Amino acid sequence: MSSESLLDLAKSRQPADRERLLLAIADLCDTPLAGAAMKSPAIQALLSSIFMSLVVEAERDIRHRLSQKLAAADWAPNALVNVLALDDIEIARPIIARSPVLKDLDLVRLLVEATIEHQIEVARRPHLSQTVIGAILEQAEPAVLTALAGNPTAELTAADMEELVEASRQIAAMRTPLSQHPKLTGQLAKRLYLWAGLALRQGLAERFRLDITVLDEALAASVAEAHYGVASDEAQPRMAREGEREAMEQRLIDKLHAAGQLRPGYLIRALREGRLGLFATGLAMLGRFEAAHVQATLDSDRPELLALACAAVGIDRSVFPDLLEMTRKLNDGRPGGGNEGARKASVAFAPVSPEIAGAAFRQAARTLAAA
Repeated sequence: MSSESLLDLAKSRQPADRERLLLAIADLCDTPLAGAAMKSPAIQALLSSIFMSLVVEAERDIRHRLSQKLAAADWAPNALVNVLALDDIEIARPIIARSPVLKDLDLVRLLVEATIEHQIEVARRPHLSQTVIGAILEQAEPAVLTALAGNPTAELTAADMEELVEASRQIAAMRTPLSQHPKLTGQLAKRLYLWAGLALRQGLAERFRLDITVLDEALAASVAEAHYGVASDEAQPRMAREGEREAMEQRLIDKLHAAGQLRPGYLIRALREGRLGLFATGLAMLGRFEAAHVQATLDSDRPELLALACAAVGIDRSVFPDLLEMTRKLNDGRPGGGNEGARKASVAFAPVSPEIAGAAFRQAARTLAAA
C-alpha cells in the first residue's frame, strides 16, 4: 500500500478504514526493510500507541487476523501482544502458541490470570521452560497438566515426569499422552502400567519390554485405588468456571484502562461480540461506577438508568437504541420497560455534561440497589 493510501486511511474516522490501516501498518512493519529498527525503544513506544489505539475498537475478525500476523513477529509491542493473549481464545491461541514477545513472566501471568482454555494453550506452547513448567505443576489443574503431558518439546526433568505420572493416577486423560512421551522411562512406565487401560498396558509392555506377569499381580492389588482415580477424574468440572471468566475480563479491562485505551467504542464492540460481562465491567471502569450498581441497572426495568451511564461515558445518543437492543438480547430481555422504557431512556441524553449524567446515574443506582 502506498504512503498516500496510508495517509488517506489515517485521516478517515470510518471503522472499516481504521481496520484496514491497522492491518496495513502490520504488513509494513513486517517487511525486511523494517528489520531491527522496529525494536528501538522510540519506535516501540510509537507502535504501541498506534496499535493499541486502533485495536481497541477493531472487530473480532480483524483482531483474529492481526493476531495471526503478529504471532511470529519479534517486533510486536509487548503491551499489544499481552492484550491479544487475553482476548477470546481463538484470537489468543496463535499469540500464546508462537509469539517470541511473550516471555516466561508473561506466560506465568497467563496461568494465573487467564481462563482454562488460555492456560491449556500455554501448556502446549513449544519448548516450555522450567519456570513455566514449575508454575503448571504447582497449580495442578487437570486439563492443563494433560496438555503439558502431551507436549513432547517441553523441558521436563526426570522429577517433572515423575510428578506427571503420579498425577495420572487420578487424571485418566493424562495416561495416553504420557505413555507416548519421549521422556517416559522404563521405571515410570511400570508405575503408569498399574492404572492404565488394557490397550495402554499392552503398548507400554511392548515399548519397554515389561514383565507383565509381575505387573499384573501388582495391578490386581491396586484395582480399588485405580477405580477411585477414575471416579475422581470423572467428577472434574466439564465447563469453564464463570468466576474465572469474570476475573479475566476484569484484568483485561484493567490493562486497557492503564494503557489509556479503554474507550466507549470498546463497550459497543463487547456487546456486538456477545460479551455482556465485558461490557458491564468496562462501563463500570470507564464511568468510575460501582460494579454492583451497573449490574443492578442491567437487571432492572429502568433502561433510562443505563442511558444515563452511557451518556456519562460518552456513548452517543444515536447508538443507544442498538446498544439497548443488544443488551436485552444478551440479558433475557433486561433492562425491561419495553418501548416505553426505551422512549424514557432517550430523555437521559439531554444536553447536560457527562459529569452531571454520571452523578445522576450514581444517585439513581444507589436508590435502585437499596430497594
